[in-house]
Amino acid sequence: MTVQDIRSFNRFYTHLIGALDHGRHLYAPYTLTESRVLYELAHAPRTDVADLRTQLHLDAGYLTRILDKFERDGLVERGPSERDPRRRRIRLTPRGRETAELLDERARQAVGTLLAGVAPEDRPRLAEALRTVRALLSGGRVPRPEDVVLRAPAPGDLGWIVQRNAALYAAEYGWNAEYEALVARIVADYAQDHDPRRERVWIAELDGRPVGCVMCVRDTAPGAARLRLLLVEPDARGLGIGDRLVAAVVAFAREAGCREVVLWTNDVLAAARRIYRRHGFTPVAEKPHRSFGKDLVGQDWRLDLRAASE
Repeated sequence: MTVQDIRSFNRFYTHLIGALDHGRHLYAPYTLTESRVLYELAHAPRTDVADLRTQLHLDAGYLTRILDKFERDGLVERGPSERDPRRRRIRLTPRGRETAELLDERARQAVGTLLAGVAPEDRPRLAEALRTVRALLSGGRVPRPEDVVLRAPAPGDLGWIVQRNAALYAAEYGWNAEYEALVARIVADYAQDHDPRRERVWIAELDGRPVGCVMCVRDTAPGAARLRLLLVEPDARGLGIGDRLVAAVVAFAREAGCREVVLWTNDVLAAARRIYRRHGFTPVAEKPHRSFGKDLVGQDWRLDLRAASE
């Protein structure tokens, strides 16, 4: 392997991506860097400007000009940070989220076109090769919170949610196939019929693989959203993924006009309950039950979005 080998591959890949966008509409009317900023904002609903600058390695003045343009276009709104009033918070408006979703869909279609030329039996080998490149060129660097991306589910991700929930809860808590059946019903109901204005799924991705998930679905109570199936892989814990996933649900529910977010959990899930408390959820009821092959105490939790926004 030589420097020339890497430079040659870089030219090849750059040309390949450019050929997919021969009409030069992939990011229009924004530049690639501007599209990257929109993508980050779409997957981190409440972001401080300083954090965004660090994540994207952008010059402060350059980022300010981009955000000024977005504000003029009605894509973002800025205000004091909730964590530190000296810092500035930035988040997408509904119009900004629609724009980010459009650009993301164009990118997905472009990559889909690229993969269409790869035989199905060769795709696992390609995925493994990409993971190898990332691992080797990262120099063994420990993953950082900013390496994690929250994104919409891709084909196969809903099945991954079912599989990983079943496997992880069996390994960590001894739950049986009843839990897998419950998760499968929740995911199937979402896949068959969901309102994108009120319901959404997030996948946390690290180094090209899913490492976490959460769902926001309609509740039976009017004006309520329900948080479901929060999960973080064991080897990805400690990166704040659970907090980001819950924050994404809360921000989405608030933007959708919901008055509250509710959830059901069990007393044995201590780590998840700590996350819920940090985001303002409070337990409102609990009841012993026999489910998933275990004696458990189920708990209903609630976050009043009206009180949280005051």
